Amino acid sequence: MKFKNFPMVKMVVYGRGCFDQTADIIKPHRKGDYPFIYIVDDVFKDKQELIGRVPLSGTDKIVFASAADEPKTKQVDAIANELKDTYGEVSGVIGIGGGSMLDLAKAVSLMMTNPGSSADYQGWDLVKVPGAYHVGIPTLSGTGAEVSRTTVLTGPERKLGMNSDYTPFDQIVLDPELIKNAPKNQRFYTGMDCYIHCVESLTGTYLNTFSQSYGEKANELCEEIFLEKNEWDDDSDDKLMMASFHGGMSIAYSQVGVAHALSYGLSFLLGTKHGIGNCIVFDHLEEFYPDGVKKFKAMVDKHEIYIPKGICADLTDAQFEKMIDVAMFLEPLWENALGKNWRETITRKKLREMYELM
Repeated sequence: MKFKNFPMVKMVVYGRGCFDQTADIIKPHRKGDYPFIYIVDDVFKDKQELIGRVPLSGTDKIVFASAADEPKTKQVDAIANELKDTYGEVSGVIGIGGGSMLDLAKAVSLMMTNPGSSADYQGWDLVKVPGAYHVGIPTLSGTGAEVSRTTVLTGPERKLGMNSDYTPFDQIVLDPELIKNAPKNQRFYTGMDCYIHCVESLTGTYLNTFSQSYGEKANELCEEIFLEKNEWDDDSDDKLMMASFHGGMSIAYSQVGVAHALSYGLSFLLGTKHGIGNCIVFDHLEEFYPDGVKKFKAMVDKHEIYIPKGICADLTDAQFEKMIDVAMFLEPLWENALGKNWRETITRKKLREMYELM
């Protein structure tokens, strides 16, 4: 057997207030007069308590991007092409925000050095050239985007990541103070992304001791935060940030499963955000993850979170078929969930029935 030699994030700094070390951390990577580009969630545009702390120098630039929609290949290409036209190259790309901003930063970094469109690299190990130096600074926790080797993009034909050895960040800055004021629902949806990562990884056919060790810790932290604690505090932020880190690591040598495969279809067709899409799907997956779904429903009730219903009620046959196409394409996810004979269970008719429940 040939084992995959996966890359990890090269450098990690963790601790309350460590965001203020960003200038010192990136300084050795500055290349002459070439700028650092900060890709920042536009929700922070008028919030000087964060923007005022971004260590701009020389020709460094902040690019504000909306997280209302998940990253698209055309958005990645537009940003990368503008940067190449304006500066030629950059010293680095720094993402500040939730999973969408981190994925956007990873993708732009890769497209600074690789030809063509980012849509050309949606798949596994298609990127052949290292990207620009890139840094991830999460302001939401749960997606695991800060440590994963993929950057999930919606392209013309599918929603699929640029999954490669060159995708992981060179540096991440994990400052729990930055996630303190996340809106309750958004914090829950991203937290559930982490919890669902764990359930899918720990029950999957790809499970191994490496993945299990990270997944069990992340799952333990999620259950403590969302089931055992009675109020949200700084300790909750600290633990959710570490759950996200461990949850992301748990799928480095494993894979996600049914919930993610189906939620990709929702996202591609309806634009449903990843975290809430996973929640909408997972709410109906007792058949596959009975214990995990039971605990999920308890978390939803405890935190009084609304999970949308009936979002597929008015879809046409053609729209259902497109969602099914997107979901069926994600073969590694289905194989992890159900084994090599997954097609015996997952038919187009089965997927149609499952989507009709949502």
